[in-house]
Amino acid sequence: MKKTAVITGADGGMGTEITKAVAAAGYHVIMLCYTSFRGEERRSQISLETGNKDIKVMQVDLSSMENVADVAHRILEQEESIDLLMNNAGTMCTQFTQTHEDFEYTVAVNYLSHFLLTHLLLPKMHRGTHIVSMVSCTYAVGKIGPNFFTKGREGSFWRIPIYSNTKLALWLFTCKMAEVLKEKGITVNAADPGIVSTNIIRMDMWFDPLTDVLFRPFIRKPRTGADTAIRLLLEPGLEGVTGQMFASGKPKKLKEKYLHHPQMESLYADTEKLLGKYLKKETQKRAYNN
Repeated sequence: MKKTAVITGADGGMGTEITKAVAAAGYHVIMLCYTSFRGEERRSQISLETGNKDIKVMQVDLSSMENVADVAHRILEQEESIDLLMNNAGTMCTQFTQTHEDFEYTVAVNYLSHFLLTHLLLPKMHRGTHIVSMVSCTYAVGKIGPNFFTKGREGSFWRIPIYSNTKLALWLFTCKMAEVLKEKGITVNAADPGIVSTNIIRMDMWFDPLTDVLFRPFIRKPRTGADTAIRLLLEPGLEGVTGQMFASGKPKKLKEKYLHHPQMESLYADTEKLLGKYLKKETQKRAYNN
């Protein structure tokens, strides 16, 4: 039976590169994309380049937990198993925006959607499944405060700290899930791509054109940024490695406070409570006890 990979943000810069590598490895790939049109464009391109026609596009709005849950349940109905899950999608909202569920937009897309999607897809995962989440070096300046879910940060809106906070949250989620799923043989790791030239890097300011000329040529291209995640997904030598952050293709040495963060348990519990209406308890129970 052909193995299946699910990739969020599959139509973005790094997402396209990850999808291409996984498709070239022969996987049945489910591209979760913000728009079907752009996703289909990428799918056609990747199929042509890799020769893999077994690629499917599914549209999903990661800012909507209701939509994420709906898409996850459709995947569960259609797929026999899930062998790779790449939590790649990310955004950096340029102004304060709350979703219809009252979550800060960047928090919803970067963190909550991946927490929910991962949990809902667990029933089709098995020993040998790899879960990889795309973090960022900015996790190190992240802070999880009382208003994280609704405002992204304490104080007034500022998109860069909010983005950093979501990446810290995603890393803490990685640590917790690695712990929970270790006995099941499901590995959970994080990839730090470095500073990559994607659409996230935009200031919407008068100096943007100058930034593009002076800054972008010296930062990583999407393929280079995606390389670490691709290795975690596909490299045989990393079988069994779990609960680690990789950067430039190698394990990253982290400070003790990020390996045993005091907020890991509380953040997980708070998130689980907030998303309780979407998390099917009986589904989770089956996943953990299979």
